Order: sequence, then structure tokens, then C-alpha cells
Amino acid sequence: MSSQMELPLLIDQQGRVRIKTEHPQFPQVRAQVEPFSERVKSPSGIHTYQLTPISLWNAAANGLQPAEVLEVLHRYSNGAIPLEVEEKVRQEMGRYGQIQIQRNSSGELILACHHAKVAQKLHACEWVEARTSEKEGIFYLSQSNRGRVKQQLLQWGWPVHDCGGYEGGEKLRVRLAPTTVLRDYQREAMERFYVDGGAGGGNGVLVLPCGAGKTIIGVAAIERIGKATLVLTTNRTSVQQWIRELQEKLELSEDQIGEYTGERKEVKPITVATYHILTYRRSAQQEFAHMNLFQQRDWGLIIYDEVHLLPAPIFRATAELQATRRLGLTATLVREDGREQEVFSLIGPKRYDLSWKELEHAGWIAKAHCVEIRLPLSRYLRKQMVKASKREQMRLAAENEAKDVVVQQMVEHHQGERILIIGQYLQQLERVAHRLDVPLVTGKTPNSRREQLYQQFRRGDIEVLVVSKVANFAVDLPDASVAIQLSGTFGSRQEEAQRLGRILRPKKKNEAIFYSLVSQGSVEQKHAFHRQLFLVQQGYTYHTIDADHWRDWRR
Repeated sequence: MSSQMELPLLIDQQGRVRIKTEHPQFPQVRAQVEPFSERVKSPSGIHTYQLTPISLWNAAANGLQPAEVLEVLHRYSNGAIPLEVEEKVRQEMGRYGQIQIQRNSSGELILACHHAKVAQKLHACEWVEARTSEKEGIFYLSQSNRGRVKQQLLQWGWPVHDCGGYEGGEKLRVRLAPTTVLRDYQREAMERFYVDGGAGGGNGVLVLPCGAGKTIIGVAAIERIGKATLVLTTNRTSVQQWIRELQEKLELSEDQIGEYTGERKEVKPITVATYHILTYRRSAQQEFAHMNLFQQRDWGLIIYDEVHLLPAPIFRATAELQATRRLGLTATLVREDGREQEVFSLIGPKRYDLSWKELEHAGWIAKAHCVEIRLPLSRYLRKQMVKASKREQMRLAAENEAKDVVVQQMVEHHQGERILIIGQYLQQLERVAHRLDVPLVTGKTPNSRREQLYQQFRRGDIEVLVVSKVANFAVDLPDASVAIQLSGTFGSRQEEAQRLGRILRPKKKNEAIFYSLVSQGSVEQKHAFHRQLFLVQQGYTYHTIDADHWRDWRR
């Protein structure tokens, strides 16, 4: 064993765990710390993790004991573990299992609460019933209130261990195509979700980078569970991508798979739908017109693609679907509205998490170089900003026409490569597309035209494509090797990660460049810092260069 001064962990009173990356034991220590902590940042030198209530509940839900967590911390810590940290680990992990949803011998759902103070609060909860014939701490609840109770208890700081089981679900006879081969990490992720034959698992979230093949894991889960499946995703392009993957990776007939979108309304044993269609209603006063899709078949599995984007109405519907197996897929569990707890309580615990840099080192995703190009503001724009609101200042900086010239230079410099030009503001995108004489894809572009352009880009018939935020998610363009970000949504970390993900899919020359054009000295630069900080914390290095010297940067 190494001497104490050489140990790799540094732990502070706030529960931050820092790992020295140069330490020879770094890989094995990281692997042991990640199951019970949240990765905060992972630049070279020091990786930082945080012990949070959710990370410790995830650990408990996946079978870890407090003593095992503390043993890892003690074994590798370069100093004493703060008492506050030890107490936090024991307290938070000890909460998991104190409250359980079970079924009694009559098949009724009961909530067994082994904590007296929480039991007292439950007596005032409208979603449970305390029967006088039962002992203290036993409450009855309906299937429709199963999720609501879990949400309420989590708001009180108590995770529920749901042992209520699942309904059978309509049987689905499919099998993986002979050409479908899962990578080791994809198989491990699927097995973590399916743990104990779906009895102890069958619900939860898998976190893998863009380009890691999350869709294939979902396909494998459908085959393994063998029940009618509803797949929910972000847009029709993603729906069609899922359908292509299902048709290619599974042996199934055409009448087994259906599309449920604004264009088509098919409900089949495997149905792929958009969040948008489910949350559509004519007015705020009316009911959601298509939410009954959840009841139109005896679903045995629901897959939530890009689960971190779940809209509130889907959360509410999912609260009533706790007897159905649920799989969440995402590249990041970061939610700008802080509703990660909702994902834990209604979809399930995080079952698997694989970092971007690990996959990059293994060659499964492209090595990405991130470069910020700073451009000056004209005297006219500076004058306009003096009298503009904060929002108007952001738009003026984002639409800085000096970016147009640099974009044209970049396209000429990267001639022969597949280039995506991504932005937020339609007027700017239309201007750039016209200047470059290249196609533009926005929310107004018909789906058939979008798919045609994406296909032409994949084939190499067109090399440059200008896209709005509709291309943030699930656009499968594996040969894209250059992304130029003209403008973005304030400080959204989700968006930055998703846009980088457009160029991470593996390719022949397994490298890619992500350019961000930023107006120097503006509010856009401040927001760009917050967006980029997220990727820096994942281990990516940003090169910052002024507009006159951007060609001096080399891979």
C-alpha cells in the first residue's frame, strides 16, 4: 500500500471528492468512487466528484451499503474523512429502504414506513389511506397514486424503495438481428437496467455521451424484456431514426412498429412518438389530446429518450405509470430547472454512467477540439447596446454580422469536410445560408425536406448544412466533423453538450472541431463562459483565439 501522503483522494467537509489523475491508482479509484457520487468536473490533473443525496440514494438503490462507500473513502483518502461526510453517507443511504412500496397477500399496494416522524406526516397525505386494522406505519394506496406518493416523499427528503412490481405487459416476439453486436459497455448498461430479471431493476436512467449508441441499448432492452414498448423522443427526425434502428437491429415485421406523430397516428406493438404530440392541446384550458396513448396498449416498457428534457405533463402522466418498466436515456442528467429529483422518483435511479473522455480514449467517439473565436463589436453595435435591454443586448451580440465573414472563411478552410453551422436566431441563419448558398433547416422546414437534406449530407452530396436548434437532438449525421456555433440559448449547458454531440459520432478520421463564435466584451461572452464551463468540466480543453488569428490554431 502506498504511504498516506501518496493516496489519491482529497475529501472536504462539503462532500467534494477530488481524485489526482496522475496517481497510478487513478483508474481503479475513479471506478470505485463514481457509483456513489456525481461527476462535477474532470479536467486534467484533478477530477472532482460531489456526494449528494441523489448520488447516495442511487448507490443504495443499486445495492451499495454505507460501510462499502466509507471503506472506499477511508482506503484512498489522503487524510482523515470529515465527520460531517461520514454522517451524510450513513444518513442519506440509510434513508433508502426505510419507506417501501410493497404488495400484500391480497395484491393491494401498501406503503410501509419505518420512520415515525415521516409516518405522522403521511397521515395528512391525501394519496394514502391508514386503516385502523393495520399497525402503525402501514398505508394503502391506489396504483394511480403510486408515483404521486413517491414524488411527495422525495420532496420531504425520503426516497422510496418501490417493490410493488410491474404489470405483465403485452408479449412481444422479436429478437436481435444476427448483425447486431453490442459493445461491452452497451451490454453492461443494458444489464444494469435489467438487473434481477427486471424484478429489482426494470426502471432507471442510463447516462452515456452523444454518439455512444444509446438507441442500440434501448433496442437491446426491448428484445430482452419482450413486451410491447412505447418509445418517446424529441422530434419526428428522432422518431424516424429510432424506427430505422429498430428495423435494422431487430428481426420484426412492418406491422409490429408504428409512428405516432403529427403526421401519422399508428399504435402498434412498438410505437415511437414525440413528446410534442403527447403534450399538444388546443388551448391551456383543454385536455391533452393524445395523452391517452399511454393507455391505448398494455405497454410493458416505456423508453424516454433524452430523459433530461421531459416536459412537465409527461412527468405527471408518468406518475400514474409506475407499474410499467421505464428506461431513461440521456447524455446528461443536468436540468436547468433543477427537476433531477423528478427523474429519480418517477423514472428510476441512475443505473449506469460513462464519461465522454473514457469513450474518447477507447476510440468509440471522436476526439473533439473546442475553439472559441472572439470577434469585435462594431461602433454601431456598441452604441445600440447602451440603450438595449439585457435580452436585446444578447441578440445584438449573437447576430453580430462580423461572424458572417469568419464563417465563410472557415467553410473555405475546411473544404472537403462535413460542416454543420448551428445557431439560435432565424434571421441570422437565413443570412448566412444565403451568403454561403447552402441549405437551411429550421422548425419551419417540412419533415420530408429535413430528412432529404440529412440524407444528402450523410451521402456527401452536400457538405455544409445550416441548422437551427431543431438539430440539437438526435440528428444522426455521423460524418459531420466540424460544427460552427453562431449563437446559443443564453447559458444552457444542455445545449452546449448536445451541439458538441452532433460531431462526436465515430468516423474514419476520428477527430472533430467545435467552433464557437462569440462577440468580445458582450453579454454573449459571459453566457458562453457558462455554457463552455460544462464541457471543460467534462475534460475538454477550450482554445480561445481572436478572429484575426483563428487559422493559427492547429489540432
